[in-house]
Amino acid sequence: MRSAQMDDVVDLLIIGGGINGCGIARDAAGRGYSVCLAEMNDLASATSSASTKLFHGGLRYLEYFEWRLVREALIERETLLRAMPHISWPMRFVLPLNEDMRFEPATPASRIVAGLFPWLRGRRPGWMIRIGLGLYDRLGSRQILPGTSSVDLTTDPVGKPLKPGMRKAFEYSDCWVDDARLVALNARDAAQRGATILTRTKVTSAQARDGVWRAKVQTGSGPVTISARMLVNAAGPWAGEVIRNVTGLDTRETVRLVRGSHIVTRRLFDHDKCYFFQGDDGRIVFVIPYEADFTLIGTTDVDHKSPDTPPLCTSEERDYLCRFVSKYLSTPVEPADVVWSYSGVRPLYDDGQASATAATRDYKLKLDQSAGAPVLNVFGGKITTFRRLAETAMRHIDANFKRSTQSWTADAPLPGGNFPVGGAGKLAAELLERHPFLDRKWAERLVRGYGTDAMEMLAGARAITDLGVHFGEGLTEREIVWLMTHEFAATADDILWRRTKLGLRLDTVSARTLERWIVDRRSSNSCLA
Repeated sequence: MRSAQMDDVVDLLIIGGGINGCGIARDAAGRGYSVCLAEMNDLASATSSASTKLFHGGLRYLEYFEWRLVREALIERETLLRAMPHISWPMRFVLPLNEDMRFEPATPASRIVAGLFPWLRGRRPGWMIRIGLGLYDRLGSRQILPGTSSVDLTTDPVGKPLKPGMRKAFEYSDCWVDDARLVALNARDAAQRGATILTRTKVTSAQARDGVWRAKVQTGSGPVTISARMLVNAAGPWAGEVIRNVTGLDTRETVRLVRGSHIVTRRLFDHDKCYFFQGDDGRIVFVIPYEADFTLIGTTDVDHKSPDTPPLCTSEERDYLCRFVSKYLSTPVEPADVVWSYSGVRPLYDDGQASATAATRDYKLKLDQSAGAPVLNVFGGKITTFRRLAETAMRHIDANFKRSTQSWTADAPLPGGNFPVGGAGKLAAELLERHPFLDRKWAERLVRGYGTDAMEMLAGARAITDLGVHFGEGLTEREIVWLMTHEFAATADDILWRRTKLGLRLDTVSARTLERWIVDRRSSNSCLA
């Protein structure tokens, strides 16, 4: 920003730097709107870096008859795969049939089955699951992803990690995504298209005067005022606080906060497929290969009281997840096996459901002009449908500005994603050929994080010494400068736990060295300025 008081009036001030805020910023900037996004912490520092890392339709949402949400998400999977083949890729999910497993019929579909067939009470029969997977395949208009198949667990390698006695499973397709990198790349693309992205910048109040919002904003260098013709409240768990305490709007729309926790262990099995386990409480848990040497297990659904209470995976949630998967795995997972855990708060639209699990994952957008200037409040949503949510937001924004703009993001790759689905291996080989001082694992990590931008990042480097300080695990000064310059990273945590997941590998001493280096660089740059 040029001064402590911004003179320009922007079209949109977006509050919140999660996936919804950054997705809307990218779409709006690409349509010619002037955009400023303010995030009070780092990009993806809350919900958007704490997901189960999947682009998926939500198989279990079929039991709640959420047809539109599931269909939209299923179709969107392949659109997103094409746009970001570096940070997302197809995965196969194995759903074992445990005939002895009983569960509470808590969903509308399961209650109907229990009513029609009392002898099946407390069980999802195989035919019911197969019908659901058949719908899953047909609703999705697949071109890339293979459909459902049956698996003989007594002969297929995916049966080896499971308890003896499990004989049959279904296998279906969904997709992996690096959620925090997805947010950062949307923000980067928005900035390249003219948006202003402000991190560590909190909007503290906003008042409408003469049809324009005057927002008071606290930055690291002091308070400023940003003027905008329209606000977009994409604050996620803090959306309710923005409504009440920032804009002072009077609305009945509320957010339900649901905490989802995950645990990470050392790798539990040798293949690259995932498991979808059903619990006797009616819930499901995913067990997913993670960062090559680890396994990700999640998630829970627990009501969370306040967005200002840091979400932590409690010992009860950790133990619940361990017990849950141990009912399926031949080698039990113990709390001592957990090497890391994380937790996030889902800001779900409050539809009045008694159960946190049953609360809708669909999104709601509400335009409010009662203050004298428009604000678009965003409730709910999921990673898979972020782009469609942004398109829906743009319809509201276009209507407010009386403009007619065109959707464009479905055919536009994110930065680094301009190569074919399945082409990451070839790209890694090309990177190795140009920079033979890398090893295969290092090259693959760079391609999975940056795609074709890895070539630009390493341009001119002929030896490892050309990459500057090496902090360990392939993390060098060259990569850190790239992240700080292009992806708004400002701290060691931003780099180790959101832009990369090298926090799982780097020791404490190396992490502290990295933080000191970043502080020294910022200080040096400040002096030069």
